Amino acid sequence: MEQQNLTSTVTEFVLLGLTQNQPLKYFLFIVFFLFYVATWLGNFTIIITVIADHRLHTPMYFLLANLAFIDVSDSSVNAPHLLSGLLSQHKTVSFEECILQMFFFHFIGGAMVFFLVGMAIDRYVAIQKLLRYLIIMNWGMCTELVVLAWLGGLAHSAVQIGLLLQLPFCGPNILDNFYCDVPQVIKLACTDTHLVELQMVFNGGVLLIVLFISLLISYTIILVKIRTHVTEGKHKALSTCGAQILVVSLIFIPGIFIYARPFKKFTLDKAASVFFTVISQMLNPMIYTLRNAEMKMAIKRLMRRILLSWKK
Repeated sequence: MEQQNLTSTVTEFVLLGLTQNQPLKYFLFIVFFLFYVATWLGNFTIIITVIADHRLHTPMYFLLANLAFIDVSDSSVNAPHLLSGLLSQHKTVSFEECILQMFFFHFIGGAMVFFLVGMAIDRYVAIQKLLRYLIIMNWGMCTELVVLAWLGGLAHSAVQIGLLLQLPFCGPNILDNFYCDVPQVIKLACTDTHLVELQMVFNGGVLLIVLFISLLISYTIILVKIRTHVTEGKHKALSTCGAQILVVSLIFIPGIFIYARPFKKFTLDKAASVFFTVISQMLNPMIYTLRNAEMKMAIKRLMRRILLSWKK
């Protein structure tokens, strides 16, 4: 496919997608469609269960339900583009649609990252300040953590898109990916982008590294406290922290790989993007529901109530 004339202004981008192998594309469509459905079912099961079961009206499950909402929102930004691209040879998106997609992707993704910090704060207070936990982590504090996470995501996304919109796009319009993202789009700018790339790496990658290290340190402190001081409910506390560490790793490690380096193409970029945008959002509810006995019991109670209401 010919690229646009270098003197023209880019009005659309062409997404090459994951692969050009047609049989493989059909197979991947089925796989990722099932992932997408599982993401919606798993996360909405958590949200509905937390709302319906009064025993789960606690700070931790309030935050868990909000994380499930973020997962659903995040998967809905890029997964539909992935699925539609697998059914077509090439997919085109307008310049404006591409910018909006990147804005919402970084907005929601940024909110998720900051939200995981809020969940770590919840676990830290639960272990270190157990007797004052419900006083400190009241509904006002939980709401503030949720709002601050979304505001942090908004600020992060606004900076990324603001830097991108300053660049001229007048030539190549082909993106070797299944969705629009900063590392690919910035390479199509008709100017030297070295300084802007460094600013974006600092706003994205460096921030991810700092937060990831901070979270690992905080969870290490929590785990040491659990092993040395906690006697009652030790297994439950270890299980909850273990689940959160796993979720944090699944989100941060692919994100660091993508955004914490100069925007050069690597062979694993698409695989990391798929994991970061599609798979991790499906795994999050599975990790929590499979490792959390209280959540599994609440889901069973909800299913029994639904079945009894149908029999009536």
